[in-house]
Amino acid sequence: MKDLDSNSFKAIAERYKCVACFKEYKQHEHFVEHMKKSYHSVHQPRCGVCEKFCKSFESLREHISGKLAKAHCSSIFSQKGCEVCLKVFPDLYALSEHQESCILTAPAPIGTTDIQYNEYDPMEDEIYIGKCPEAVAIDCQLVGCYDGGRLDQLARVCLIDEEENIIFHTFVKPQEPVTDYRHEVTGLTEAHLRDAMPLAEVQAKILKILYNGESVAKARLHGGKAKLLVGHNLEHYLDGLLMNYPEKLLRDTSLYRPLMKTHVANASHTLKYLTKTYLGYDIRSGINDTYQDCVSVMRLYKRMRSQEHQDEKTTMICSNNTKLHVGFDDRTSKELENMSPDQLFEISVSDYQCWCLDSRPRDPPREWY
Repeated sequence: MKDLDSNSFKAIAERYKCVACFKEYKQHEHFVEHMKKSYHSVHQPRCGVCEKFCKSFESLREHISGKLAKAHCSSIFSQKGCEVCLKVFPDLYALSEHQESCILTAPAPIGTTDIQYNEYDPMEDEIYIGKCPEAVAIDCQLVGCYDGGRLDQLARVCLIDEEENIIFHTFVKPQEPVTDYRHEVTGLTEAHLRDAMPLAEVQAKILKILYNGESVAKARLHGGKAKLLVGHNLEHYLDGLLMNYPEKLLRDTSLYRPLMKTHVANASHTLKYLTKTYLGYDIRSGINDTYQDCVSVMRLYKRMRSQEHQDEKTTMICSNNTKLHVGFDDRTSKELENMSPDQLFEISVSDYQCWCLDSRPRDPPREWY
């Protein structure tokens, strides 16, 4: 699909063809139901050959290189496609040049050493206005308490900025006696936690970094100076920290729709799988390293944020001004019946917020009285 305003996709021989996924329907009402349930938009992963929109990157990979791949798309992708980001390039030279920056190497692990870092200072008000929201990535390690180690307790936490610099790292004093250090995964022993930082102090330091001098009320409303928090299975980490953070500021790679499994409802891939598949290197071959995991999840986030598929229309629709959008539920059956496949696609929006919108500058803060 080269131009969403063209009439290249119309009902042919009484069949209605979806301009996004190319499915065909005999009855217009069935076609409309498909559009309502599919949540097609320009933010979905897209085949670089036939330009089909797919539900996730996993479904796109199946389309171009899986067992049931489309022959034409598969043939071209095998010659000119990047196995990591799934983009298609005009020639082998362009592909080779691209892969030098697309296929990454694993960051060096920090092991179980106690890392020194500079105390974080919130930015001044005028610095953030008109800029894109900044992100920090978090990774935690938990140990087990009580019989069989069934209760998770926070034991280590690491935060990095977008340049992969450590901005906070510490071992954390568990609030209950530890019965399982999970050494084969964490690498931790009793010695690491003996003089560790109390949880309350850890919470205060992390919240200072995240809110960045912004009030909780403003952060919940429009973000302000507060930072985006990136992680894999963030709910698990926030539970371990006994801490809340505004949902609109969370970026969880385990819940991001384009990175999730296609054939199992609401099922996530592991961070190890996502890193190997979409960054090109291995992690977690032995002890899990908090810094490696932080860097990997930040790289995944930045790769998704850099996707180039927003335009003026979708930016407006997917921003905080969603009330301005007139979608399927706001139109009568008669109105929908008279709309072409192209027009139906234009009013369709994703059922998730695309991370490419994080590259859009935040609005100036509102006046508070």
